Amino acid sequence: MSSPTESVDATEDAAGSDAGDDVERDIPGWTPYREWFRDRLSEGGATAWATALGHLLVGGVLFALVAGFDLGTLPIGGSLVWFVYLSITVAVLYAATAPPAEPYVTWLEDRWMESDADKLLIILGHVVVVFFVFAVALGLPFNGLMGALGSVLFFTAVYAMMVLALNLHWGYAGVFNIGIAGFMAVGVYVMAILSSSTEAGAASVPGLGLPLPIGILGGVLAAAFVGLVAALPALRLRADYFAIVTVALSEIIRLTLNSRTLQEFTIAGVTTGTGGATGITMPGNPIRLLFYEGFGAGAEPALLGSVLFPLFRDLRIELIPPGSSWLGVVSLPAFTLDLAVQPSVINNWAYVVVLAGFVGLFYVLLVRTGNSPFGRVLKAIREDEIVAKSLGKDTNRFKIIAFMFGCGLMGLGGILWQGSQGFTNPGAFRPIITFYIWVALIIGGAGSNTGSVLGGALFAGALWEGPVYVRRVVTNYVDFGDTPSTFPGAVAPFVEGEVLPFLAFMLDNVSALRFILVGVILVMLMQRRPEGLLGHRKEEAAAIPLTRPGGTSAGGDAVADGGRDAADDGGAR
Repeated sequence: MSSPTESVDATEDAAGSDAGDDVERDIPGWTPYREWFRDRLSEGGATAWATALGHLLVGGVLFALVAGFDLGTLPIGGSLVWFVYLSITVAVLYAATAPPAEPYVTWLEDRWMESDADKLLIILGHVVVVFFVFAVALGLPFNGLMGALGSVLFFTAVYAMMVLALNLHWGYAGVFNIGIAGFMAVGVYVMAILSSSTEAGAASVPGLGLPLPIGILGGVLAAAFVGLVAALPALRLRADYFAIVTVALSEIIRLTLNSRTLQEFTIAGVTTGTGGATGITMPGNPIRLLFYEGFGAGAEPALLGSVLFPLFRDLRIELIPPGSSWLGVVSLPAFTLDLAVQPSVINNWAYVVVLAGFVGLFYVLLVRTGNSPFGRVLKAIREDEIVAKSLGKDTNRFKIIAFMFGCGLMGLGGILWQGSQGFTNPGAFRPIITFYIWVALIIGGAGSNTGSVLGGALFAGALWEGPVYVRRVVTNYVDFGDTPSTFPGAVAPFVEGEVLPFLAFMLDNVSALRFILVGVILVMLMQRRPEGLLGHRKEEAAAIPLTRPGGTSAGGDAVADGGRDAADDGGAR
């Protein structure tokens, strides 16, 4: 029988032997090179730069060799072999770029944990980079790039505003509102009726001609009032029944606006109306008056426009003049950096800046609301309404106020969204808009205002505008031939080994495939991160942050939207 000392020695020897085995054991596959690459990059300086550059150079050569292979020599040109070839090309490209990207990914992870501002900049920065790549791949000029970025940032801003308003309902008060489109419609139509011109156009109805600020205020108050009318009886119902009431109310509003009964009516001798299915003309966008002297198509530029339009219309920087040479020996090709931007793009970007300001106002307003005593009561109601009632809180009154507040913000968001287009109709407020806004909230994470903005940006960039540009890029480089008009017509050649007709059909119907992509994203979120990107934050019930005796915050690092970052994923709620 061995002594305890011998047992300990034997255990240490075994541990040492195992450690030696771990050191000497060869690791097959891609891992050894990745470890070597990390070691070279950790040395920094010229070694790191030379290693990354050499890796990309070799990978680029391999990619060029694979991509330059003549497809005409394949036995079944443009068929399933083409798909295999494409897969090999993508794999080579990934192998060439993955190791150099690892330090960048690590840096992003560190920056992501720093602050909310870093999170917003990371998401928006990557959206800009992706659409810059799209523009380069499509050969768009700088004006086209700015137009594409302006479009995606417009949708980012309007979705961020709507998701922030919804976050007040669901993320703070736990009120399940799926009638967002209806409250948007109320705000937009009331504003249009109050502020549109008293002279009816050829395809519209006259308005009351009131100043635009009065029309906007009236639209916000009308949306809040409709929220009150819906909340008074419906909040007595459970969450799922309340959701049914809101979606029904939204459809009632849309069908009412679509009816002929209210298409044109007279009040106190003043004729106005909703325009019915035809729609209604919106007041002119006041941002346009910064650049033009009127709203007409032939309006002359105003003072600001007369300065900016010529400046950006002819903005071209000659980096390498014609006839230049290096050291007087090697001739250099002429190169001019074309940064010209058209007046319409400048006007659109000005409105995007205004929308970004409103997103900031929504954000600050909801952060302060969430950190106030009123907001803490809403969070208590969300977690357990019975407990909140037992503490003497009139939970119905709090939920009604929060619901009215959120509906007013939805009305304002709808005005800012549709007001830039000069015209709207009931079709712009279908239930699918409510679904999109909910998807953006789920992506960002309920209860987090920062997550609401991130969700709006990701939805606008990855799910709304992104698929359209992917189709444009692919069809720009690949000739798919005739596109099948039906799904069976696309699948039949695929079974026979021809993949191009199926891909052509998929790209041609990319707008409909958005729904499939949204469904895939939702399934992945439900499985891997049901709380969303930033839904893991903890919220303290106290009015001031609580700290441990050692000075460490009990809930993690403070964040801007009123909660605290959990120490790890295990603390996710």
